[in-house]
Amino acid sequence: MAAKEEPARLLWNPDNVRDVAESVGIAQLGDDALRCLSQDVEFRVGQVLVEALRFMRAANRTTLTVQDISLAMRVLDVEPLYGYESTRPLRFGEASIGPGQPLFYIEDEEVEFEKLINAQLPKVPRDASLTAHWLAIEGVQPSIPQNPTTAEARTQELVAKGPGANPALAALAGNDNVGFKPAVKHIISNELVLYFDKIQAAILDDSPDDEVLRLRQAALESVRSDPGLHQLVPYFVSFIATQITHRIDDVTVLRHMMELTSALVENPHVFLDPYVTPLCAPVLTCLLGQKLGRKEGEAATSASAAGHREIYMLRELAASLLGLLARKFAKSNTLLRPKLTRTCLKTLLEPDRPVGVLFGAVAGLSAAGGPEAVRVLLLPNLRTFDTYVLQPLQERSGVSSLEFEMLVGGGIIKAIQTLSASTTSSLPSPPATNGINGTTGEVETAELVDFLGPIVGNRVAQLGERRLNSVILEARNIE
Repeated sequence: MAAKEEPARLLWNPDNVRDVAESVGIAQLGDDALRCLSQDVEFRVGQVLVEALRFMRAANRTTLTVQDISLAMRVLDVEPLYGYESTRPLRFGEASIGPGQPLFYIEDEEVEFEKLINAQLPKVPRDASLTAHWLAIEGVQPSIPQNPTTAEARTQELVAKGPGANPALAALAGNDNVGFKPAVKHIISNELVLYFDKIQAAILDDSPDDEVLRLRQAALESVRSDPGLHQLVPYFVSFIATQITHRIDDVTVLRHMMELTSALVENPHVFLDPYVTPLCAPVLTCLLGQKLGRKEGEAATSASAAGHREIYMLRELAASLLGLLARKFAKSNTLLRPKLTRTCLKTLLEPDRPVGVLFGAVAGLSAAGGPEAVRVLLLPNLRTFDTYVLQPLQERSGVSSLEFEMLVGGGIIKAIQTLSASTTSSLPSPPATNGINGTTGEVETAELVDFLGPIVGNRVAQLGERRLNSVILEARNIE
């Protein structure tokens, strides 16, 4: 015969439930009802304690407070207990009402009545109010009491500026003669400072040794993929700008800075949106700079052919990086791509610029603006550019054939060929006027020369791409 199951023992004393029932007028309460009510009280008290413990852990505390209980009861939609919101600890007293039955109560604090009535009254708090005002209207700050006055703005102008204005940047740059020390301790850890120094040393070392090249590639790969570089982003941006400003005559350093910029932009874990404009300035310097790779006062024609190739390779790298910046941050900065395209177009329309600068302007316009910028901005201006820039350059004796070929073939023709890649393959090819595919007829050649100029027009006609020719000739209708 199976043994009779013993009822589960209750943690909550049923006598407390009986006392509460008698206090509300229920004199006769059955044992079953008393047990059910005791079990329900256990469950409800445990539920309140679990919620209160969650609030305690969320506040990173190990002591349960009265406020935790009140918040737990509010979450459980239970009326809170009133009179227990004191921040001071409660003092419990113990009284005995029988053998083995202690009674705990809260001791009341004795307050001197005379001292209480003579105490100073607290200040009446101000009523909370909300107001709205314009910080700026169409870029102009209105003169209202909520906005800073002109005198306050002038005070901000007196704040120290320059390399030593920011002590943190000056310390990382190696300037020990800092005028003042920061008011708070620097937030960058020693490990990050050491990492930044190692990256600097690996990037700036231009030795041809294989070990140095391996360390440089490892440093670039670390910047390209490591996720913990958020605090070093402003220092990398400052380091790139400083090196390009002071080492404009060293093509190797400039190329390494562009590689570092590319690695920083390609890092998927770094938020670079606030630093896009400071990053574009060094890239534009390497793209449109006039004195790249030569010292002050040195003639532009004194560099060797190998030096010219390095400079043009640097400009091509800067153009590709400019296109990467324009594409990646076009959504967060809607004015970035038009601004970069307009800068390159403005440089291209200045005929007195050196050949390398014009090459960089064409490459930057094509990379930042894409095929649509080439079709709308470059093609309509090529006729004038051919007449006033290319033809005088072809007749000038001081311009080498390498520079002229890089400008025409490596810059303009390469930018025009991007139109061919952007057209869809579903468009039908125009009929061949001479009956031979892959060549350009005389009529079409004459139209290209009339639209693009003799030098660029003949180069495009020699390509023999009929779809490209049709796209170019359609650009004549752009107003």
